[in-house]
Amino acid sequence: MVNYQHALDRTFAALTDPTRRAILMRLEAEEACSVSALAEPFAIKLPAVMKHLDVLHEAGLVSRSKTGRTVTVRLIPEPMRDAMEWLERYQRFWTPRLDRLAAYAEAQEAAMVKGHGL
Repeated sequence: MVNYQHALDRTFAALTDPTRRAILMRLEAEEACSVSALAEPFAIKLPAVMKHLDVLHEAGLVSRSKTGRTVTVRLIPEPMRDAMEWLERYQRFWTPRLDRLAAYAEAQEAAMVKGHGL
């Protein structure tokens, strides 16, 4: 249980950063990508991208392999699947509340429309 919790902590911590999420989205679209290609669209220097990749690697979200001078990065989706399964267990708590909020908003909107004679 402790290892599972530690893995979830690393996954959620890695996903908090928008640059890391963007890297994961790019890797989801492409099977594999070189580090330099991953770094291209960002307004940060290569060492900063490497630090983000280190965090993603430590969280088990990416793998890296080196061929010659090229480091290739691949997505490992399993930790995110584990995080989704964990979140889904708690969905039963927020779904009814969101349904009630939506119903309230719809009722308020209907009342406004009716009150304005529209």
